[in-house]
Amino acid sequence: FIHVDADRARAEAEAAAARAAAGARRHLLDGVPMSWKDLYDTVGDAPRQAHAIGPSVDGQSGPRAPKSQPMTSDAMDADVLIVGGGLIGPATALALAAGGLKVLLLDAVPAEVRADPEFDGRAYNVALASRRFFEALGVWEAVEARAQPVARVHIEDGRPGERIAPALLTFDHAELDDGPASQILEDRFLRNALLEAMAANGRVEARAPVRATQTRVGPRCAEAVLEDGAVLRAPLLVACDGARSPIATRAGIRRTGWDYGQDGLVCAVQLDADHGGEARQRFLPGGPFATLPLPGARASLVWSERRAMAERIAALPDEAYLAEAARRMGRAPEGLRLIGRRWRYPLRLSLASDWARERLVLVGDAAHSVHPIAGQGLNLGVRDAAALAEVVAEARRRGEDFGSLPVLERYQRWRRFETTALALGMDAMNRLFSTDAGPARALRDAGLALVDRLPGVRRALMRQATGQAEAAPRLLRGEAP
Repeated sequence: FIHVDADRARAEAEAAAARAAAGARRHLLDGVPMSWKDLYDTVGDAPRQAHAIGPSVDGQSGPRAPKSQPMTSDAMDADVLIVGGGLIGPATALALAAGGLKVLLLDAVPAEVRADPEFDGRAYNVALASRRFFEALGVWEAVEARAQPVARVHIEDGRPGERIAPALLTFDHAELDDGPASQILEDRFLRNALLEAMAANGRVEARAPVRATQTRVGPRCAEAVLEDGAVLRAPLLVACDGARSPIATRAGIRRTGWDYGQDGLVCAVQLDADHGGEARQRFLPGGPFATLPLPGARASLVWSERRAMAERIAALPDEAYLAEAARRMGRAPEGLRLIGRRWRYPLRLSLASDWARERLVLVGDAAHSVHPIAGQGLNLGVRDAAALAEVVAEARRRGEDFGSLPVLERYQRWRRFETTALALGMDAMNRLFSTDAGPARALRDAGLALVDRLPGVRRALMRQATGQAEAAPRLLRGEAP
C-alpha cells in the first residue's frame, strides 16, 4: 500500500507540474498574466508530493515515504546548512541560531568582497517588522544611526519631462503609533552588520569563498558537496542561493511566472536640498519610479523601464544617464550628482512550486522573485527567515525531526499564500500603472484620490506595509523564536 500511495503521489506531482508549465506557457504566449486562481493552483497542495521523487543521499531513486527516520547529530557538521550569502542567508542563519540551532553558512563570494565598505548605490526599504527582526537579533543597533526614517510617501502620476504635480495620495507615517512604517538603509551597512553579527555568534560558522557543486537530500540528512570533494551534512538544507536557485533546480523544483519585459534600474544621487525624509513613487508609462531618501541629502533611485529603453539608458555616460533620471524625477538635472554604481537587472515574477521538500527548504529569492514596485523584496525574505526559525525551533523543542517534510510544510503553509497574494497584487499594480492609456490612467488616479480621502483605509495600508500581523512570527515582533 505504501508503494501504491507513493506511485500515486508521483503521478499527481508530475501532473501538477505539467499543468503549471502549460499554464505559464499559455499565458506567456498570450501576453497576459495568469489569474490569481491559475497561479495559486500551480503552487497548491499536489506538487508537495514531489518530495517522494528524486535521488537520495545513497544514490538510489524512486518513491520514498515522506516521514524520515529519527537521527542523531553525531555525524552531522551542523544542525542546518545554508547555501547563499547575500543578506537573506546571514539573516536566516542568525534567526535559526537564536532558536538554539548550530548553523553552517556557505558563501561563494569571498569575505573581503562581501565586506566592501564602499557605497555601491544600493539601498533597501526596511519595514517596521523587519526592523524589529534585526533588533531581536542584535543587528539593528549597529545600523540604526545610518538609516533614514521615511516620514511621508507621495504617490504621483506623470510622464517623463513633466514637472511634479500635486500628489494623488500621501501616506504620512505620523499617523501610526509605532513610528515610521519603514526606513531606508544602504546595502553596505546592513551587509556588514550581518557579517559582524555572524562572526560574533558562537552558533554560526560562515565559510567563504566556498561553492557547493552538488546538493543531495536523503531520509536522514542533506549533503552539500564542495569543489574540493569535501562533503558536509546536516538534518536540514536551506537554499538562499537566488532567484535561479541551483539547489531548487537540482531538486527538480519547478518555477511558475513570467518576464515583465522590463528592467530595473538602480542608482543613488546627491541632492541640492534636504529631502525631509520624504519618498516619492511616480507612476510613469515605462514603469514606476521611486525616489527613496537617504541620510545626508541623498536619494536612492529605483525605477522600471521597458527593456529596450532600459538598455539604451544604461549604456549612456553618467551625465546623460543623470539627465534621463532627472526627467523622470520631474526636475532639472542641475544640482544632482551621481554617487556609487549604476545597476540594471531584468524583472520577472517567479514562484517556486514547492518551498519545502524532505530535508530542504527555499528562502528568499530562491522561493520567490517579485516586482520591486513596493520595495518588498528584502522584507519578504526576512519574513521567510523569521517563520522558518520559529517552525524549526518549536519542532526542536518538541523533540521532532525538524528536517522532516511534515515539519517543513508548516513553514510552507505559513509563508506561501501570503507571498503569492502579494506577488500577484504587485503584478496587477505594475500592469495598471505601467501604461499611458487614458481609461487606465483615469481609473488609477480616481482610485488613489479616493484612498487619500479615507484616513482609515490609508492607515490600514500603512499598517500592512509594516509587515506586522497578529499571526506574524515572533522575531517580527521583536521576540525570540
